[in-house]
Amino acid sequence: MSDVKEACLEDLKVGQSFTTINVVSDADIVKFSEVTGDVNPIHLDEAYAKDSIFGERIAHGMISAGYISAIFGTNFPGPGSIYLSQSLKFKAPVKIEDTVETTVIITELNERRKRVTLSCECKVGDTVVLTGEAQLMVPRGQN
Repeated sequence: MSDVKEACLEDLKVGQSFTTINVVSDADIVKFSEVTGDVNPIHLDEAYAKDSIFGERIAHGMISAGYISAIFGTNFPGPGSIYLSQSLKFKAPVKIEDTVETTVIITELNERRKRVTLSCECKVGDTVVLTGEAQLMVPRGQN
């Protein structure tokens, strides 16, 4: 039997939040490209990216989205929660060695359906780089 504490709907309240900090490395971008097959040169080719609107390589937007997923499955609500849906708006690029602050906030609880709605935001400094909304299913506690 595992000693992992599973998420519990009864422990959640509207307004609760969780934040993580991640630094995007060149290795992260390369690994993401390898895993997903997304080898767009804007992410991998310095010469190509230099002539782009960004002037340098940028991280895949889905790396920032992955930080949201990591919060849900690992920390808040945590293991046992099931990711049902996610909307995303990419607002600004994330560059190599940027520090991404990812925050999720519970905006709605539907106890009957065991659903939790959360706002999601990723920032680099004061710049919002991603916004969205997610819906999760969270189990009830074992009473």
